[in-house]
Amino acid sequence: MARKQDQLEIKFRLTDGSDIGPKSFPAATSIATLKESILTQWPNDKENGPKTVKDVKLISAGRVLENNKTVGECQSPLCDIPGGVTTMHVVVQPPAGDKEKKAKSESKQNKCGCVIL
Repeated sequence: MARKQDQLEIKFRLTDGSDIGPKSFPAATSIATLKESILTQWPNDKENGPKTVKDVKLISAGRVLENNKTVGECQSPLCDIPGGVTTMHVVVQPPAGDKEKKAKSESKQNKCGCVIL
């Protein structure tokens, strides 16, 4: 098995295709710390940015990464290219209040007015 690197180059791909990074992180860095880094580096010109770490989901190699794991634990063997850059996809969840408002407005719109004679 290949030895895990001490430092990993990671870039974060946003939903519009733009990137944050790449930046070097120690393999012992937690996923929660990566999310905090994304919050501080989030572009000001982007709408609907995350407000807290809980609003951010990181996806790497098709898996949603858990906050309590480290970068080294989540590293995919397929991406173990020396000197390579790992791309993690960033998904921003809308705040819970927005989901509730949207659900209420959709339920009002989806009422059926059928009459059987």
